[in-house]
Amino acid sequence: MSGGTGRFSLDAFRHEALSEVGSTNSECLARARAGDSGLLWITAGRQIAGRGRRGRAWTSEPGNLYASLLLINPAEPQRVASLPLAVAVAVHAAVRAVLPPGGEPLEVKWPNDILIGRRKTCGILLEGEGLPDGRRAVVVGIGINIRHMPDNAPYGVTRLADHGAGVSPEELFAHLYKEMAIVLDAWDEGRGTAEISRRWRDVACGIGEKITVNLSDRSLVGTFAGIDDRGFLMLDTGERAPMPIAAGDVFFERTE
Repeated sequence: MSGGTGRFSLDAFRHEALSEVGSTNSECLARARAGDSGLLWITAGRQIAGRGRRGRAWTSEPGNLYASLLLINPAEPQRVASLPLAVAVAVHAAVRAVLPPGGEPLEVKWPNDILIGRRKTCGILLEGEGLPDGRRAVVVGIGINIRHMPDNAPYGVTRLADHGAGVSPEELFAHLYKEMAIVLDAWDEGRGTAEISRRWRDVACGIGEKITVNLSDRSLVGTFAGIDDRGFLMLDTGERAPMPIAAGDVFFERTE
């Protein structure tokens, strides 16, 4: 592979498949505390305590993909903020590999929601923890709706089975395993953020559309002007230059 340090080459990753687990993210963090060196994938047929962002429960019935990747010291602290974009690019490529052509658009909503026809088909949750020996564990949790989806979500959801993808979790994970190695190699511990941002723009949802961005303390309305080479969302509010936003929840006017 080109462009990376070799740290994220395909043969550097390991995979352990479990039939059932509380949460693949929690399992990865437990392995990190026990001294695991990272680049470890944990998958599960079923989670009994899956979770999404902000503590939301995540539907975890058999037939969907539940996978978490443990990374140890994935990048210098100032470079790690672009990791969610890299993850989104990899997941998008894996899902694209199993969808038949000609269907509804497969896109990424900033920073890392995977949408089919503007409906969410994947949950991605990144969690970090400092370890007693000074290392930093980062876990990338990925849940992809294949056969099941939540029936009470506060936003539009979908599943791959509704778009002609008769794929097993194992087959989809094989694509994800490969694509994540390729993209993390290009990301290159954050040194390749500009390249990842370019790839992200190619699959982005809603550039040029009116959006609302909910921040921790206020909401902003403007036009989604894409992302900069750091991966920050650029919001054109009509005042001065577009405003860079590092973190927030995005809502599109047309669909949400």
